[in-house]
Amino acid sequence: MRILIANDDGVYAPGLAALYDALADYAECKVVAPIQDMSGASSALALDRPLHPVSMPNGFIGLNGSPTDCVHLGLNGLLEETPDMVVSGINLGANLGDDVLYSGTVAAAIEGRFTGRPAFAFSLVSRSTENLPTAAHIARLLVEKHDQLEVPPRTVLSVNVPNLPLDHVRGIQLTRLGHRNPRGKEGYWISVAGDVEDGGPGTDFHAVMQGYVSITPLQLDRTFHEAFNGLESWLENVL
Repeated sequence: MRILIANDDGVYAPGLAALYDALADYAECKVVAPIQDMSGASSALALDRPLHPVSMPNGFIGLNGSPTDCVHLGLNGLLEETPDMVVSGINLGANLGDDVLYSGTVAAAIEGRFTGRPAFAFSLVSRSTENLPTAAHIARLLVEKHDQLEVPPRTVLSVNVPNLPLDHVRGIQLTRLGHRNPRGKEGYWISVAGDVEDGGPGTDFHAVMQGYVSITPLQLDRTFHEAFNGLESWLENVL
């Protein structure tokens, strides 16, 4: 099997190297990642400039683009053979709740939805690398067992690993996305996440706070089907 690995922390990030090392003896892994840190890039595409891949000394490919650019090119001709699967991360920092709307880590996995296998986005709930081996171990276990999954096509799995040694992780929970509040303070600091508004049992926030790995399946159809009835009656009087 061929796996394309990407991230948003950049081609030099320790989490990227840890993810590659965890999977390299399981599948043929190719890495295409941004030259610089692209955290918060979401699903941005570089449409205003050419993209230039650069081969790094360790065999990784650096790209002057976004995480989505990296996966898009990796799946569409940059590599000699088309990858079967996309795995993103390991991000240093959580991607919980509303974070997934802005996360380049999650966006890279979402761009991998066109393969025939589920895409994974892995995040460690810490900026420190101390427990990065825990996240790498979890990533290997989940990717190894992906062929036993029965999920709809184009499923993306967002995985958040608590900042704990492996023997302190209590297990794995299937979760839904929680929600954050705006920070609510005077001033502007977009890089700092707000406090948790919806973080009760069943959410990704709650799982990692209790010492569990959180796995949240993400759907890519953002159509709000429940709003159709109200909109239909409203549109009857528009024209």
